[in-house]
Amino acid sequence: MSAPNRSPTLTVARPPRWDSRRRAEAADAAELESPNPEAAPPSVDKVNLAEKLALFSEHWSPRVVGDLNGQQVKLVKLQGPFVWHHHDAEDELFLVLHGHLRMELKDRTVDVKPGEFIIIPRGVEHRPVAEEEVHVLLFEPASTLNTGNVRGERTVENLQRL
Repeated sequence: MSAPNRSPTLTVARPPRWDSRRRAEAADAAELESPNPEAAPPSVDKVNLAEKLALFSEHWSPRVVGDLNGQQVKLVKLQGPFVWHHHDAEDELFLVLHGHLRMELKDRTVDVKPGEFIIIPRGVEHRPVAEEEVHVLLFEPASTLNTGNVRGERTVENLQRL
């Protein structure tokens, strides 16, 4: 067997490992990765959805119950029809916990039952409808406005935290 053909070796000048600039960059990166010893550790706790839902009765007014990587976990109670809207930059996940949600889209309707979820991609015009009270967990970016591209009496600018 013969040795494989190799291209000529190119020598590229690199800074040595002890280069002070590289050490400073590594120190800066380590500082960003290591937690501040004086800062309190993040809290870790479970969330009881039934308890949180019992804390409010308003419809169409989402409450934040958790934050995760720029996303928010929200609980909301729905009853009646919402407004037709879309979200230019955000996808939305609706997980039905209690009741039946009818998600109206421009070309069809999707019935979502307890234990099921539907993801509405950004830009898709939709209208949630709840004939009877429905409890929903929403998972969406923190920037998501509940009425999307429409502002009106049901728009909630500042969400309450539970």
